[in-house]
Amino acid sequence: MTESTQFHALDDDARVRDKAPLIHQITNFVVMNFTANVTLALGAQPVMSHAVQELEEMQGFASALVVNIGTLDDVWIESMLRAARVASDKGVPVILDPVGAGATRLRTDVARRILDETKVAVVRGNAGEILAVAGDGGQVRGVDSLAEAQEVVGVARRFAEERGVIVAMTGAVDVVTDGVRTYCIENGHPLMGRVTGTGCGSTVAVASYVGVADVEHRCEAAVSALAVYGRAGEIAAEASRGPGTFVPAFLDALYQAPTVMKGQDFRVFRKE
Repeated sequence: MTESTQFHALDDDARVRDKAPLIHQITNFVVMNFTANVTLALGAQPVMSHAVQELEEMQGFASALVVNIGTLDDVWIESMLRAARVASDKGVPVILDPVGAGATRLRTDVARRILDETKVAVVRGNAGEILAVAGDGGQVRGVDSLAEAQEVVGVARRFAEERGVIVAMTGAVDVVTDGVRTYCIENGHPLMGRVTGTGCGSTVAVASYVGVADVEHRCEAAVSALAVYGRAGEIAAEASRGPGTFVPAFLDALYQAPTVMKGQDFRVFRKE
């Protein structure tokens, strides 16, 4: 990452805290509490609503919509599609988290329906999920061994360009691309993978940053979100003894980001 982009990570963070965007989350039962707390720690406001009767009204208030397919049923699928259609019509950015895409046909098909029938701004997933929704044969288990990193990044770039979306692919190294610009983020810690919901939490972080960004700055806003999120994981790991103490330390680090993080903390590189 260039020096000016490093600086913008905290600028983007400050913008979220100043504007306190409302992030509408139709997400899974497992992570609701955690992702709501991540949203609050970043200075944004969560609303966890999936009732069909209020979806259109909710999009009148929201700065971004998160659609997370982690716990699907027919009612929730309809709510996700309706909310994403309304958000698309109103210009509210839709952030899709295709949890478990590639594990079952249902998950893969629902993720692709959302992409086909609505205007998704960002797809945030791990490499296997991104490969699955891109139609490149991704699987949830053993995904890191399915392709070399360069090949996976190439798939993400093509998918982003073909679909007109930003792809935020998280893992040991995070990758954000809009098909033209591609960034690699090396912040993070292995303990993040030992806590349920940290991947989903990164999605709401991206939504919070993208929700207050100009359209042309959304790619860099997603980079900033993952850089701050990963750096919070590093800070929390230093202060904790394991997963149980990691979670509160992580939320504290997100909350304290303006005072405990500096531009040089972010290991982000522009990829040609």
